[in-house]
Amino acid sequence: MEAERIPRDQIDGVRRFNRTVTQRVGALNDAYLSRDRPLGLARLLWEIADGAEVRVLRSRLGLDSGYLSRQLRRLEADGLVTTDTGPGDGRVRRVRPTPAGTAEQAVLDLASDDLAASILEPLDPARRERLVAAMGEVERLLLSAQVRIGAADPRGSDARFCLRSYFAELERRFETGFDPGRSISASDEEMSPPRGLLLVATLHGAPVGCGALKLHPGTSTAEVKRMWTAPEVRGLGLGRRLLERMEEEAAGRGIRTLRLETNRTLTEAIGLYRGAGFTEVDAFNDEPYAHLWFEKALR
Repeated sequence: MEAERIPRDQIDGVRRFNRTVTQRVGALNDAYLSRDRPLGLARLLWEIADGAEVRVLRSRLGLDSGYLSRQLRRLEADGLVTTDTGPGDGRVRRVRPTPAGTAEQAVLDLASDDLAASILEPLDPARRERLVAAMGEVERLLLSAQVRIGAADPRGSDARFCLRSYFAELERRFETGFDPGRSISASDEEMSPPRGLLLVATLHGAPVGCGALKLHPGTSTAEVKRMWTAPEVRGLGLGRRLLERMEEEAAGRGIRTLRLETNRTLTEAIGLYRGAGFTEVDAFNDEPYAHLWFEKALR
């Protein structure tokens, strides 16, 4: 159903791209990079690195638990990895490479370098730059499409990670540091229905951003609070997506006006708000860390 709403030429373009890439990188070969295993198994061994939790691998690679277990058993049978339970929690399974597995990872790294070089070698320097730049853009867009945004309990582990990261960044960037106790509140209760809402963004199961709405029951005005995105995903348009989702959530609750305040050091956020249609207004509160106040009327 989703594909029917996307133009046919775009669907065809993605399929052509997928066919070209899978053929060129050897994804169709059961002996990927001239080793005795297919691409999926080689990628799994590479992702294990020097050790990883099985649940993290499953989330990061988007694999079904049964399929992942079968693939890990294949690597164990080849003597490349071992799987055991963590010392603190028997429910947590962790996989580690054996010495043979570490050696095989090194071989795969060298072979992957050779494959990348073989793709670039036929091109002149200018076309190599164009190809690498285009690949970088495709990677960013694909990552952006994999980010998921949803409502979360402010007391949950993902929310706590985002809020701690948000406070730590403000502490580093503000000229006077940042003390949440001095700032206008956005408590757990104020970010939980019916008083508010917290959105958390995840990529491969890991939290990478958040944004909150602080509602004022009985009024048609709400505040945007706790806007943060992880440094590694900046440039993917996540901040804009979070802001748009908050606007949708607010409008669905009958909110007519969104307000926010920010610090002058947060230049990226200021650009985001202005680009999203927020207009600078006079101060509407006494937030001690704010230099700029913004407002936007919702349709």
